[in-house]
Amino acid sequence: MVSPSPRVLLSGLGAVALTALAGCGTAVGSRAQDHAATAAATPPGAVRTVPAPAATPALRMPAGLGPAMLARIPRDSRQLVVVTGRGIDSPDATVVLYRRTAGGWQPDGAAWPAHNAKDGWTADHHGGDLRSPIGVFTLSDAGGLRADPGSRLPYHHSGGFHVGGRGFEGEPLAGSFDYVVAIDYNRKPGTSPLDWTRPLGASRGGGIWFHVDHGGPTHGCVSVSEAHMKQLLATLDPALHPVVVMGDAASLAA
Repeated sequence: MVSPSPRVLLSGLGAVALTALAGCGTAVGSRAQDHAATAAATPPGAVRTVPAPAATPALRMPAGLGPAMLARIPRDSRQLVVVTGRGIDSPDATVVLYRRTAGGWQPDGAAWPAHNAKDGWTADHHGGDLRSPIGVFTLSDAGGLRADPGSRLPYHHSGGFHVGGRGFEGEPLAGSFDYVVAIDYNRKPGTSPLDWTRPLGASRGGGIWFHVDHGGPTHGCVSVSEAHMKQLLATLDPALHPVVVMGDAASLAA
C-alpha cells in the first residue's frame, strides 16, 4: 500500500481547519500555515497526539453529606452548619461550620463536640419523642438570657430564657439558654426563639435550638460549649443565608 503524501494529508485537514477557525474569529491564514507545518512534520501513518483539555477541578462538598441532603441545601445559602450524630439512637454529635467559596464548601474551623436528643434522631419528629429532627433547616433568629455578645442574627435578650432543674444525667440545666440560635423546624422565622407559633401543629414539636451544653443529652436541641455558641453567634450571617444540616451519620450520607 502506498502511503499518502503530506500534500494529501494537508488537503484533507485544511477544509475542516479553515471552516472551524473562520467561525471563532481567529486569523485563518496563520492557523492554516501552522496546521500545514504540523502535517508536514508528521510521518505518514503516525498518530498525532492532541493534548487533552485540562480537567475542571471538582467542587469540594461538606464531609459526610450524600446527594439527597446536598440537594436540599438552598442555592442561595453560603453558610452551613453540619451536625453529625454518632448514630440513630445516640445523643452524641459533632458540629462543623462551612462557608461556600469558589472552590466549593470549605470548613470554617475544627469540629466541635455536641449533644443532641437523649434517644437520638428521627425523620418524623413529634413533641416529647426525645429525638432531634433530621433535615435541613434555616437559621434566622437568636437570643438568650445574657446580653447580645455580638450576634449577626437578630438577637432577643430576655429573662424568658431562664431555665432550672436538672438534665437526664443529673446535671444542672442553669445557663443552658444563656445563648441560643433557633433552628427553623416548625417555627415562624423572623420571630424570637421564644415565639411558640407552630406552623405544622403543636403535636409536631418545636423549640429546637442550638444552645449552651449542660453536659448531657437534650430533649431535641443541639448543644455546644458556651465558647462555641458565642462563635456561632458571631459567625452566622443573615446575608449568607445560613442553614443547618442535621441528623445521624447514616441519614446524612444518604
